[in-house]
Order: sequence, then structure tokens, then C-alpha cells
Amino acid sequence: MASSLTKDSASTPGSEKTFFGHPRGLATLFMTEMWERFSFYGMKALLPLYLVAPGGMDMNAATATAIFSIYMAMVYLLALPGGWFADRLWGPRKTITIAALVIMLGHLTLALPGQAMFFLGLVFVAIGSGLLKANISTMVGHLYNGPDDPRRDGGFTVFYIGINLGAFFAPLAIGTVGEKVNWHLGFAIAAFGMGLGLIQFLLGGRHLSPQSSVVPKPVPRAELMGLVRKAMLWIIAAVVFYGVAVATDVYTLNWAIVPITVSGLLIPIWVLTKIKRDKSLNDTEQSKMTAYIWFFVAAAIFWMIYDQGASTVALFGKNSTDTSIFGFDFPVSWFQSVNPVLIMAMAPVVAWIWLALNRRGQEPNSVVKFASGLFLVGISFFVFLIPLSMAGDGDKVGAYWIVAIYFVHTIGELCVSPVGLSVTTKMAPEKYASQMLGVWFLAVTAGDCTTGLLSIAGVDLNKSGVVAMEATMAIIAAVAVFMYRKKVKALMGDVH
Repeated sequence: MASSLTKDSASTPGSEKTFFGHPRGLATLFMTEMWERFSFYGMKALLPLYLVAPGGMDMNAATATAIFSIYMAMVYLLALPGGWFADRLWGPRKTITIAALVIMLGHLTLALPGQAMFFLGLVFVAIGSGLLKANISTMVGHLYNGPDDPRRDGGFTVFYIGINLGAFFAPLAIGTVGEKVNWHLGFAIAAFGMGLGLIQFLLGGRHLSPQSSVVPKPVPRAELMGLVRKAMLWIIAAVVFYGVAVATDVYTLNWAIVPITVSGLLIPIWVLTKIKRDKSLNDTEQSKMTAYIWFFVAAAIFWMIYDQGASTVALFGKNSTDTSIFGFDFPVSWFQSVNPVLIMAMAPVVAWIWLALNRRGQEPNSVVKFASGLFLVGISFFVFLIPLSMAGDGDKVGAYWIVAIYFVHTIGELCVSPVGLSVTTKMAPEKYASQMLGVWFLAVTAGDCTTGLLSIAGVDLNKSGVVAMEATMAIIAAVAVFMYRKKVKALMGDVH
């Protein structure tokens, strides 16, 4: 999933040379994002497999799924403070530089043996990814003369291709080396990819907009010092608490992952409640926020199932799928290259369908598109039930079943992700305009944390009954959104 909407821009760097008709700075950001996505999706493909591998962490599937889900949730949760650091402290360009260094450090730490190094590396990668996620898209917007620049949409399309190119090649390179040669070497290649992205970013910095170096709303020193003091108090409290737990030999992994998972569910609720109860919002903004909560809850259900494509479905692929084609046995991590290929192939088709329906006056509104995406992700898990039942006696199923699940996932994503990003920016109250993209990412956090809690509770997510329950829940949610589409549309006001 990738963001393609940003804050408004104000300036374009002066340069006669272009990148496919776009400002030269787009090439810099294209390559930076491509290599960052290479490292991120390589890590995503490798992580669940490493967690369960005897030569890796040798965990059971439930613990592996919980850790993977929490990691993904934290990446999206940290996008919110990532935007704050850019807006209030460093500016987008400096924030991205620091983020790339932290991501590189995280992958290098993962390349070192030892459980402590593993979890420390995960923390670094999650922090760095959160810092980078929304800010690089903001910098793409800075290259154009505001939202009405005719090149703007095309620029984000080119940028989106870079995202998916990185996502496609990552499992083929990092996954292959990690699975077939050495897990830690795979993580080291992810660090190398991020390093290439950072070098490209620094060398091409002269082509970027000067606006990307500006701190839009600098935080006053007194306020900053107050925040630092509060952060230090929380850190000291956590160190003392967990230090005592370790010293008294009562500490287990759940002491860390349960509070993080619960926080990942409570923080989105707290943020939405805070915005909704803000008395400074006018009636129109309040109405739009009520409508937005419908989208948010539905999105959380969608991402809960969708992100299991890299955990629950991937682990099923490892244990119960025949990965041989014409005598060639491919690594399980290669399945994670299916989605970006399908995105690049299907995105233009879906866009063409919407345009064709629009010309006939039949294009569905945002609510219906969203319900369709939610319905499709439910269908994908009903499809998942078929290979699950076929593999019940220990038989191997064909790889095409995994591809079929990812195909339905992808069509659903193309209905949900662009619509969610669009309505988030259009329905955002003016007071929270710069924060709402981070709020949208909290839906991913909530969905992944739900998966994490189920895994921590010992629920086997690869059981037919659980998969059927999740699929049914998504279908019911889709039907509910569709049935109340007129009410939600009325609450949205002038947003279409």
C-alpha cells in the first residue's frame, strides 16, 4: 500500500531538463522511494519465514504472526509522529535523510545474530519507516505548482511505479538470499538497498524543491523541551518497569507485545475521539468526521485481512503449497512479488473502468467503491478456504491458489486504498488537514493489531473456522456500508 496524495505544493525547482516530462527532482524521489520500498518489502517477505524457521527464530506460527502484525502496525502508527517531526522540527528533507539512516541501521542490526539484535533491529526499521512514509510523498507534491498543476497526477503515477518496482524485485533478491543462502545476509541486502536510496537522495538533492527544507510550523524551544522531558520520563519508567520484570525472572515476550498491541488499538480510538469531540469544528466538519469513521472502521477490517497475505497466507504457502514449477523450486518469499505485479497491471485497467463508467454517468461513488473493496477482501478469504480444505490431510496444493487469493486482494486494494486516501484529504477538518493522512494510516495499525491480539490469544489463523469467520465479518461489514451508503453520502456533504 502506498500513499499518492500529499499536502499542497507551492513551487517548482527551475530546471530545463525533465524526467519523463516532470521536474528532475522526481527522478531523485522515484529512486529513493524505489530503494526504500525494496528494503521494506524485502523485509516484509522475509520476516514471517525467518520467525518460524529452525535456522531463524524458530517460533510457532501464532507468535510469528503476532510479531509480524505488531511490526506492520508500528510502521503505520509511527507515520503520525513522522509527519510531526517534519512539520515542527526538521522539515521533510532532513527527516527523510535521518529516516533512511535509521532504516539502514535497523537492517544492519537484523543482520547480526541474537534475539536482542533482532528486536532492536525491528524497532529501528519501524521508526525509520514511520519517519519516511508520508514525508517523501509530501516532497513529490513540492515539485509542482499546487494541486492544479496539470503534471501533478502524472507525477504521482510515475512515483507509484517506483514503489511497485521496488516491491516487486525485493522478494526476488532479498527473499532468495535469505531463504536459500543466509537469513542475516538477506537483511544485510535490505540495508544495502536503503543505502543506495540514501546516496541517490543526497546526490540528487539539488533538484528538489527548496520548500522541502522548510520547517512549516517550527516548535517553540520551551514546548520542545517540555516534550523531551515527558518523553524521557516515559522512557525511564519503561526501563525501570521492564528492568524489574527481567530481574525478578517474570518477564516473557508477551510483557512487550501485549501492551504495544493494545496501544495500537487504543491510540486510533483516542485520536478519532479527540477530533470528533473538538468543539471548534463546525457542523459541516463534524458531519464529515462522522462519515469518515464509517470509512475508518471498514478500512481497519480490510487491512486486518489484507496484511495477512504476508503472514497467515504466506505461512500456509510455506507449509502446504507446492512451490515447484516445471521442476524449478522457487522460494516461498517470491509470492510477495505477485501483488506489486498485479498492481502495475491492474491499476490502469481499474482506472479505465471508472472513467468509462463516469462517461456514462454510472461511476459508483466513494462509499460503494469502498464497500466493493471490503466485499472482495472477504471473498479472498472464502477462496482461501478451498486450499485450506484441500491441504487438510497434509497434501500440497498448487501455487495458483495463493496467486488467486492475492489477485482478489489486489482488486480490493485498488478499490479501497485510493478512495481512502482521497476521502481522507477531502473530508479532513481544516484544523487537522496536515495530520489526517497519518490518521488514515492508523486504520492499518488497528487492523494489524487486531490480528496481533488474535494470535497472542492463541487463535490459529490458518484454521478454516477462523478464516471463514474473518471472511464473513468482512462481507457483513461491506453489506452494512452499502446498505447505509445514502446516509454516509449525506454526512459527507459536498465530498463525492
